[in-house]
Amino acid sequence: MTGAYDDRDGKIWMDGTLVDWRSAQVHVLTHALHYASSVFEGERCYNGKIFKSRQHSERLHYSASCLDFEIPYSVDEIEAAKTAVLEANGFTDAYVRAFAWRGAGEDMGVSSARNPVRVAIAAWAWGNYYGDAKMKGAKLDISKWKRPSPETIPVHAKAAGLYMICTTSKHAAEAKGCSDALFMDYRGYVAEATGANIFFVKDGEVHTPLPDCFLNGLTRQTVIEMLKERNIVVHERHIMPEEMEGFQQCWLTGTAAEVTPVGQIGDYTFEVGAMTREISEAYEKLVRS
Repeated sequence: MTGAYDDRDGKIWMDGTLVDWRSAQVHVLTHALHYASSVFEGERCYNGKIFKSRQHSERLHYSASCLDFEIPYSVDEIEAAKTAVLEANGFTDAYVRAFAWRGAGEDMGVSSARNPVRVAIAAWAWGNYYGDAKMKGAKLDISKWKRPSPETIPVHAKAAGLYMICTTSKHAAEAKGCSDALFMDYRGYVAEATGANIFFVKDGEVHTPLPDCFLNGLTRQTVIEMLKERNIVVHERHIMPEEMEGFQQCWLTGTAAEVTPVGQIGDYTFEVGAMTREISEAYEKLVRS
């Protein structure tokens, strides 16, 4: 599939019905467009099977509840809809985007209790999120923005509003020739990249930030399980930025990113070492098993 995302052939599931891709539209006074009342999931389908599909659908419901709205379709109905989208578009390998939002209705202020909740699911072919970084290692900038405190916003929801600083940070990183940006959190600890969690290796042990103010990604959880199955010690803890100088390897995890090695973050450099390659290759096998 090529071309702008609003001008493609195919089908999108929208509010219970498969519609032509170009017809999947919303009104300009949609509440989510003005107030970010939207949640979403990014998923990957391998060989006709979405990896951890049900967990994604369950998290979509959870995220909606964090934003004080209820998705009008059950987890089972969303699961069936994802299958229908893949079949309608003829995909066996694809990226799947399920999302829900407050639509246009009687309310057009901050409050939107009377507006309908809309749901849609789309899928498209999507290769490596970071291009050739899987071989060479991604280069990351350090964002000027910080991940917010849990007292300010529902940080564990996969909510559209939380990605505003991700977009601006990634644009700034790309302008410097980087693939992505790394966030610190509101306390100054290492947090995550704009759409992926981060892992470090030192002396054969793994260190990863404690997800107490950002999303505990499903891929992150999967990789931690893989490491523990290999009897590799995993430290989930607060990490100060200056500690990056002593880490030898680094990688990112996410549904889109999968497992991507990191070669540089700011002035800190890392090797694409044996453990990074092993986990990346093992993850590739796992999702296709």
